[in-house]
Amino acid sequence: MERVIMGIDPGTTVMGYGIVSASGNVVKLVVLGTLVLYKYDDHYTKLQRIFERVTQLIDEYKPGELAIEAPFYGKNVQSMLKLGRAQGTAIAAALARQVPITEYAPRKIKLAITGQGAASKEQVAKILQNLLKIKELPKDLDATDGLAAAMCHFFQGNRPVAGKSYKSWKDFVGKNPERVKK
Repeated sequence: MERVIMGIDPGTTVMGYGIVSASGNVVKLVVLGTLVLYKYDDHYTKLQRIFERVTQLIDEYKPGELAIEAPFYGKNVQSMLKLGRAQGTAIAAALARQVPITEYAPRKIKLAITGQGAASKEQVAKILQNLLKIKELPKDLDATDGLAAAMCHFFQGNRPVAGKSYKSWKDFVGKNPERVKK
């Protein structure tokens, strides 16, 4: 069964997004991009653009799941408030199209992709480039941050179910045929 997962790195300056298609353990990049918002002075116009773009992406690519980066606590309360509004707007767009949402902390996303919770944007982008065979990375790494959220969600959903036990490799393969690369 194919899964289409959309990932979003919310922002009021730049919103990054990535969509992947997964069939078993094979993941392919569908689209990667950014919504540039710094050209708008009005915060409400930015929120409107976020809602419109997320809705447009959902209508075009039909993701069945949305993974979104949760805002992290910062010292600037106004920035946190604006970021929270941007995230809430993207979530509202997904809810309007009945797309289930999962939030991930930035540290969890980095850990899922690189094995390090404190990895840089560049490290995350490079690993995604190799993993998904992306020819050229986008100039704005907010796009790969959105893609990282989608991949993190894919990795979370492809873990063996807790509580399963296996007597041997043969037993594991028998109970998880979709995880075997042929």
